[in-house]
Order: sequence, then C-alpha cells, then structure tokens
Amino acid sequence: MEIMGADLVKACACLGAGISMGLGAIGPGVGEGFAAGKACEAIGRNPQEAGLLTRTMLVGQAVSESTGIYSLVISLLLLFVV
Repeated sequence: MEIMGADLVKACACLGAGISMGLGAIGPGVGEGFAAGKACEAIGRNPQEAGLLTRTMLVGQAVSESTGIYSLVISLLLLFVV
C-alpha cells in the first residue's frame, strides 16, 4: 500500500510541523534558562538592583520567546493550511 497524492502531502506537513516545533522550542528554552540563571547570580551579588534586573531579564526572555512563537505559527500553518 502506497501513500500518494494528498495523503503524502498531509503526512509530510504533519512531520514538518513536528520537527519545526521541536527544534524551534529548543533555542528559547535554553536561552531563557540561561538568562534566568544569570539574573539570579546578579541579584545574589547586588540585591538592591533586583527590580531592574528582573525587568531587564523579562524583556530579554520575551524577545527570546518570539522565535518559539514563530515556529508555533509555522507548525500551525503546516497543520491547518497545507
């Protein structure tokens, strides 16, 4: 039994969506964890600046998360449009 035509396209789109989301979530996860760890170290060294450091860390994490959101959008397009 062969998979041909529209079924092959749908199977490849589902596979591509899984790969896109899987690889697209690695970078933001590592980047946000690294940023949070460094912010904790900085707060430990200078507790008076905790508010500024936390704000800066959250802005950086939001920027980092945008790549994960882009991969989610691509995955959803592959699943529901193709």
